[in-house]
Amino acid sequence: MKKVLLDGNSLTINEVIEVARNCAEVEITQESILKMKKSREIVDEFVAENKVVYGITTGFGNFSDVYISKDQTAELQRNLIISHACGIGNPLSEETVRAVMLLRVNAIAKGLSGVRLSTIDTLVKMINKRVHPVIPEKGSLGASGDLAPLSHMVLVMIGEGEAYYKGEIMSGKEAMKKAGIETIELTSKEGLGLINGTQVMTAIGTLTVYDAINLSKHVDIIASLTVEALSGITDPFKRKIHEVRPHKGQLDTAENLLRVLFDSKLTCTKSELDKKPNAKNHHHDGSACCGTHKVQDAYTLRCIPQIHGASKDAINFVKDKIDIEINSATDNPLIFVDDKEVISGGNFHGQPMALAFDFLAIALSELASVSERRIERLVNPQLSGLPAFLTEKGGLNSGFMIAQYSAASLVSENKVLSHPASVDSIPSSANQEDHVSMGTIAARKAREILFNATRVVAIELMAAAQGVEFSDSTKLGVGTAIAYKKIRKVVTKLTDDRVMYFDINKSAELIESNLIVEEVEKVIGELKS
Repeated sequence: MKKVLLDGNSLTINEVIEVARNCAEVEITQESILKMKKSREIVDEFVAENKVVYGITTGFGNFSDVYISKDQTAELQRNLIISHACGIGNPLSEETVRAVMLLRVNAIAKGLSGVRLSTIDTLVKMINKRVHPVIPEKGSLGASGDLAPLSHMVLVMIGEGEAYYKGEIMSGKEAMKKAGIETIELTSKEGLGLINGTQVMTAIGTLTVYDAINLSKHVDIIASLTVEALSGITDPFKRKIHEVRPHKGQLDTAENLLRVLFDSKLTCTKSELDKKPNAKNHHHDGSACCGTHKVQDAYTLRCIPQIHGASKDAINFVKDKIDIEINSATDNPLIFVDDKEVISGGNFHGQPMALAFDFLAIALSELASVSERRIERLVNPQLSGLPAFLTEKGGLNSGFMIAQYSAASLVSENKVLSHPASVDSIPSSANQEDHVSMGTIAARKAREILFNATRVVAIELMAAAQGVEFSDSTKLGVGTAIAYKKIRKVVTKLTDDRVMYFDINKSAELIESNLIVEEVEKVIGELKS
């Protein structure tokens, strides 16, 4: 595994995943080291000259007009961290914490923060030696950045707080000692330089958008399997329809569906239906055509390109925002070496990401919503032509009855979680911080919706596989055949009722592993997302 080189400008989402989930090591480039040293020289010069500069020789927030002498610098920075570490709730996952630390290092590597190289090197060592601070997930307003959670990160650097090390929670001091990393004493500008930023919301959002892209591919494959289980008509996926309304996500989804369904004998075109006007439902006589009077499918099948595509466009909008944010300077004040100018601004404000993550939440919620409606079509005999609740022994067995019920519950919960966090604001710091973004709440909600959406799609995968059991699973398309085989390796056909939550968990784990997408792409090429 190659090291990820950090220069503050070229970090990618895939590299964040490599560091966060695969524990790739990181290293700051020599060019960035020189930039950091130069910005630090400016800080030291201002301190030596007793200049009044916010965050360097003053207090913070509403105390910005209180001058702090240079002999009180270390105490000021320590007090900043320990007073701001007011996080609440369960700890962020270790992969999220690794992403947080990575993004903070990359922001400082731009050379605009004035943090000493030795201080940031401590954070690099923590990433590489896997010392993961315990960071409570709640308590950020998302402007002046993620002050509270990032303070918990810095606590460990100064030998306070708690950390995970080799699977155990221990004091920050003990974790650093066991990892062979020296704790530090912060000096002028460093406390503020480490906690003023959007790295917690952006870390959560980056992991979520990466998974959302993979889920968007899965949902195309799984919806295609549902189309086959319901003897769907493929005409609505023809490119000419979408070229006259050329939203990228819509075009891409339609193309994905046709590629995944290629060579399927369980779907129809309208011309095939017209040739067999008296064909019965294929679940009864084995033909590939649908019911006698079927002219078109319901929206959840016919409009898959439009529905999935809109979510894909939203997800890609968020991805573009993340690409910018993970390579941005978000602390305050910023030090511009060429002009020897220190400017106090508002790059820590999370509004650009708050709106984006609210949009991500809505996009994911809609993928789950349409998936649940397809599940309903599969289990409802009045809509499907299949046995009620996909069981041949209805009455004695309930089949997929409550699987759909659970999916509906998750979709309803997602609707509540989709209410935007970014429309709220509560002033803080004696009204100095009088508009805040709530971006970290938006990111956390999107992550929770992703979890729910993955489970809904996992239930659709199970139900669609069960649906094709009533026709002929050997007649599936090239992509759906792979998905069917993969789910059948972990979840067998439901003949008699059994404990279903085990199956749902296995199906969700299969989706989260991304194995279905990887195997399908080996055969038909990369799916568009």
